[in-house]
Amino acid sequence: MMFNRKNTGLGGRMVPLVTLTAAAALALTGCAGGGGTQGETSAPVEEQKITFIPKQLNNPYTDVVLGGGKKGSEEAGFASSQVVGPLEASASSQVSFINAETQAGTNVIVIAANDPDAVCTALGEARSAGAKIVAFDSDANPDCRDVFISQVVAKEVALIQTKLIAEQIGGSGEIAILSATANATNQNEWIKFMEEDLNTNPAYKDIKLVAKVYGDDDDTKSFQEAQGLLQAHPNLKGIISPTTVGIAATARYLSTSAYKGKVALTGLGLPNEMRPFVKDGTVTEFALWDPAQLGYVAAFAGKALVEGKITGAAGDTFTAGELGDRTVEEGGLVIVGPPTVFNKDNIDQYDF
Repeated sequence: MMFNRKNTGLGGRMVPLVTLTAAAALALTGCAGGGGTQGETSAPVEEQKITFIPKQLNNPYTDVVLGGGKKGSEEAGFASSQVVGPLEASASSQVSFINAETQAGTNVIVIAANDPDAVCTALGEARSAGAKIVAFDSDANPDCRDVFISQVVAKEVALIQTKLIAEQIGGSGEIAILSATANATNQNEWIKFMEEDLNTNPAYKDIKLVAKVYGDDDDTKSFQEAQGLLQAHPNLKGIISPTTVGIAATARYLSTSAYKGKVALTGLGLPNEMRPFVKDGTVTEFALWDPAQLGYVAAFAGKALVEGKITGAAGDTFTAGELGDRTVEEGGLVIVGPPTVFNKDNIDQYDF
């Protein structure tokens, strides 16, 4: 496990980043505990357990998020934390893991939903058994969870990506989007706002979105989809990939192709993965938030829920360790912080 204080994080606070491999995460185990009712502590403090269920394991972005979650779980005072989840990000792949946590009496389940509705019945059963449900990164149906920890305001994420691609292609030309899974809540919300921005902003009237494809957050498939986009659209001038797996795979393809320097690429990426592509000129600028903070805040939200300090109602507040106070907004939404734009001038300042 490696702690890194190089990144100051969002909002100017120094936040240790914990890089956690999926294998290490899976080694974090705990015992079963009982559930509880709203507003009551569901288990003695020394027995409270939290489990993280990401979209998929062995994903570099997810590893950073889970590292923050482990750190937050320890600081919040959970007796144990663990990570379980699928190796592939399919719609129903998380259900069996939710069911297992329900049977184990886990106090808090933190989930990044691959499909907002596919997990709903299982999450409902977990809540009925006394578990508190924290969605993070990618929301579940609001009826099936207590709060949703969002990286940023969804519209801000979308608008920064359309702005970056517009600047990089000179304000005109054909572009495409290479997303994660077709049902990913966060991806689809960002894409919706991107399309609205492209259709209504006069500055983008000469930009045409010609395709949307899905790499399923799989490196090989994303690489192939990027290749297919460029073969199918010979006049393509830019690609937006709002997924760390997709942007890295697309950058790898572009970097060794005739399209390098001719087709712009932006989206959401990890600085450590994208650094070589920024330095060799494949990518000019891209964006992301501090992923570790997402897991960190989710852990503290879970603790506040299980102790009855919040219910998920608008106006509820809780303290997220060194990141300070957070307020629950309408719909059970908790915002972590704004995105950062990375380029050759600042990318070496970040290490995650």
